[in-house]
Amino acid sequence: MPRRRLGTEVLIVLGLSLGASAAYSIVSLANKLTREQALSQQTTSINNSLSDRPVFDLVYQLMAVFFDLVPVALVAFLLWQTTRPHLGRLGIDFTRPGRDAITGLGLALVIGAGGILVYLGGVALNVNTTVNPSALDTYWWTVPVLIMRAIDAGVTEEVIVIGYLFARLRDLGWGRWQIIIGTALLRGTYHLYQGFGAFVGNVIMGLLFGWLYSRHGRVLPLVIAHVIIDAAIFVGYPWAAATFPELFGLPEP
Repeated sequence: MPRRRLGTEVLIVLGLSLGASAAYSIVSLANKLTREQALSQQTTSINNSLSDRPVFDLVYQLMAVFFDLVPVALVAFLLWQTTRPHLGRLGIDFTRPGRDAITGLGLALVIGAGGILVYLGGVALNVNTTVNPSALDTYWWTVPVLIMRAIDAGVTEEVIVIGYLFARLRDLGWGRWQIIIGTALLRGTYHLYQGFGAFVGNVIMGLLFGWLYSRHGRVLPLVIAHVIIDAAIFVGYPWAAATFPELFGLPEP
């Protein structure tokens, strides 16, 4: 495929997914920085309610997850191979599920612990907003939806930022470390809406994930790690914030 066509394809995929998120994130950060309040005194909410009517909130949440995953289906279609493993160019096969799960769990523990320290440090240094990752109202479906949101984020980010971009940027002639650094910076950029601490933390995560992928060529452990981290944050945040409000920059109840 000609380089110009490849480059156009990459721009379209990013424009439909995480590239658009990065653009919105930059604007969101500019909005926060131009307010009178310090960053640490502002709150960023994730997983917000989409309707004040529970049934329609659930419908909107499910639709959001479904349509978020359409770009993943697109890159799977673009890089599908007729021979097995069909998604090998995305680093996806299911030949070692046990090892992938154990590796993902180990990564989640390392990245999760480090991420909490970076976040708390960012808030303390006034370079990060206070993040509420679970702003949904409490219904019988809240926890399942939050877990689905975690799966959505893990699959979308790792399949597109790692699997797809590594394949296509190699096709465009990028070197190993150019790809690792470039994708890590993209990962940090679409988290800028939370503040500079989130940017730094996600760039570090991107560098580690990119380096591991460049060595082993397997994206499933990265997906598993990402899903575990987000599920723990999304579901565990209400308890942690209520138990340790001072750590999260929240007023004590």
